[in-house]
Amino acid sequence: MSEIEVDSAPWVGRDLHLELSGTGSRRAVLIRAIRDAIRTGRLAAETPLPPYRSLAADLGIARNTVADAYAELVAEGWLTARQGSGTRVARRAEPLAAPRRRARTDPPARPAGSTHDLRQGQPDAASFPRGAWVASVRRALNAAPNEAFGPGDPQGRPELRAALTDYLARVRGVRTHPDRIVICSGFAHALRLLFAGPLRGPVAVESYGLAFHRSILATASTRTLPLRIDEHGADTEALAALPGARVAVLTPAHQFPTGGPLSPDRRVAALDWARAGGGIVLEDDYDGEFRYDRRPVGAVQGMDPDRVVYVGSVSKSLSPAIRLGWMVLPEPLVADVLAVKGLREAWAGVTDQLTLADFVEGGHYDRHIRRMRRHYRARRDHLLAELAAHAPHVTATGIAAGLHAVLRLPAGTEPAAVAAAASRGLALDGLSAFRHPDATGPAPDGLVVGYATPPDHAYPAAVQTLCRSLPPAADG
Repeated sequence: MSEIEVDSAPWVGRDLHLELSGTGSRRAVLIRAIRDAIRTGRLAAETPLPPYRSLAADLGIARNTVADAYAELVAEGWLTARQGSGTRVARRAEPLAAPRRRARTDPPARPAGSTHDLRQGQPDAASFPRGAWVASVRRALNAAPNEAFGPGDPQGRPELRAALTDYLARVRGVRTHPDRIVICSGFAHALRLLFAGPLRGPVAVESYGLAFHRSILATASTRTLPLRIDEHGADTEALAALPGARVAVLTPAHQFPTGGPLSPDRRVAALDWARAGGGIVLEDDYDGEFRYDRRPVGAVQGMDPDRVVYVGSVSKSLSPAIRLGWMVLPEPLVADVLAVKGLREAWAGVTDQLTLADFVEGGHYDRHIRRMRRHYRARRDHLLAELAAHAPHVTATGIAAGLHAVLRLPAGTEPAAVAAAASRGLALDGLSAFRHPDATGPAPDGLVVGYATPPDHAYPAAVQTLCRSLPPAADG
């Protein structure tokens, strides 16, 4: 056996794609193809190559041809061959310039030049329950039926839909059946599915919210009509005055971003409006599990399952990287949503769905939520204590629940505060960034501070930087 051909080679059974083109002998063409793969960086230093018998079979050429090509490339310094470790790309074989990367079209994880990140919308990534999640992966895969790894169901795995039915009823007061749940990848995906099919505009939205969500509706040729908000949530009593609106998108448990639950009378007003005109309330329950200083606020869906579309996800509770969400639909909308979703591609991976089902059913999700509730409450309390010590003139609102707070600022000071934070390497958002462009009425100044994102070691410094960036108290 040749020194470069050993049965224990690490690439036994692996594939290597090579284009054998051009003129010359088979040996010369193969040598050129391997050199090109190394030069361009497609084969990095220390990459193991297949044994010559495997590569010869894959390429349909003689074994000796591959063996001779390997030997020449070893002699030239492109490859190395050691007994027991097979043939590898040599460390000195430096590639040419790497292929040019396409410019990013998505925003970076943190703005350039920022040391600290207090933007809203992201949980503490370091707190993801890796051990419990891995254990659920093992249990879920071992218990999964063979058909789970077939073509799949666009509605989502029945195990997850059943687990969510019980969980949402117990924790959020949602009334549904597994057949009325459709799995999606989050609220944005739900918007795209709903407004590409059963729902039509114009749509009533809260006058403060995510511009990203409004842009999705705009792409669907759907006009958005802003509803005034105050400390009681959206003014749903004004829905009847909005021309043509048949859908209202609300965040009843914790208005985003200003905070506070939708008051009971305004919940009733929203449902009365939907019943009277055949409308739909689209309930975004984006962080309903996280409450600190108040009793849980149940879902509006529980009051009228036939007039409310309830949407939730694990983006805030576990991780946005999991890409799992759910729509709880009135029965007549299920078929329409599935028709838009289609029979292929537009659904989450089966492994994650099965894992989340096990995670929920085994009580691990509840335990994680309780742990994170304590964690985020401590973060919030630290923020409030620092504000009381260093900026007592600044009021924090929306702090009874969720993962962010709104700091109310004196009129006209928001732009300077955002700029001061940026100059100190702190990324955060001004309240005005969330205001609907057609909103009327007062436009208060403020900062939206997400206290969940920074790792533990960086959080105190981020809060100190925030306090140094706030405007001073007004004289007198």
